[in-house]
Amino acid sequence: MAFRRFLPMFDRVLVERVAAETVTKGGIMLPEKSQGKVLQATVMAVGPGAVNQKGDMQPVGVKAGDKVLLPEYGGTKVVLDDQDYFLFRDADILGKYVD
Repeated sequence: MAFRRFLPMFDRVLVERVAAETVTKGGIMLPEKSQGKVLQATVMAVGPGAVNQKGDMQPVGVKAGDKVLLPEYGGTKVVLDDQDYFLFRDADILGKYVD
């Protein structure tokens, strides 16, 4: 719960990547090298937004709890209480999964 004490600034979004699949549907264990990079994450915290050229606050497009699609590369790794999180800009997030 360390992410509750961490508030991203501006249009930054703190996410936790979903764990990689280690077993196939058929029950075969996958070695680390053959596991794909996880591009799905859960939003843990969001900043208040960025200020546009007119001086108005532009809100962030996601909220805590949303499932999002991330780019393959990028983000800043943040370790809070031995847990890995990543910071992305709101504009870097590729999409949001809808339930």
